[in-house]
Amino acid sequence: MTIAILLILAYLIGSVPTAVWVSKWVYGIDIREHGSGNAGATNAFRILGKKAGSGVMLADMLKGFLAVKLSLFSPLLIRSEPFVNLQIFLGLAAVIGHIFPIWAEFRGGKGIATLFGMILSIQPLVAVSLVAVFFLMLFLTRYVSLSSITASIAFPLLIIFIFNNAEELSYRLFAIATAFLVVLTHHKNISRLLNGNENKVPFFRKRRLRDRD
Repeated sequence: MTIAILLILAYLIGSVPTAVWVSKWVYGIDIREHGSGNAGATNAFRILGKKAGSGVMLADMLKGFLAVKLSLFSPLLIRSEPFVNLQIFLGLAAVIGHIFPIWAEFRGGKGIATLFGMILSIQPLVAVSLVAVFFLMLFLTRYVSLSSITASIAFPLLIIFIFNNAEELSYRLFAIATAFLVVLTHHKNISRLLNGNENKVPFFRKRRLRDRD
């Protein structure tokens, strides 16, 4: 299978608008018209609750995971540098699909869960470490956005100083770029965190549907 076809398939997988479909089919709303307006796991937790938010997060992670696994259908030698590069591009295609989904008027989420699924598929040990960082910060603060930002910053640090592999320079560069882009796309969340009005995840109490940014 040609690389171009694999990239298109990865984008289409990423384009599956999990949060939009769940909000419309189960709750009768369009999640993009509520909360932050993003069709991602963070807004799903905020608007639809813990159960739906968890389901959306897992499904979005699966998109990135499956997109990377498409690399197995390529003629490239597994674990070679071209193969790793293809894995990165396939994962990024899925993330772009999540952010700009063809199945949902190109209005998606920020791609954090899909990005994590991509990392899980390429380097599981790194992904497990990032999960630990994410949930530790989530437990301490109940801010999904802050947890995502913290995990993204930990990503290149883990790659460079703990899981260092000199043969995968492209992956280290990708990790650094990822941290930068996640912080950049969360600038509104950072502003709300600094102002003290960022929403917290309601772990221990039920939430009613509400429109609040």
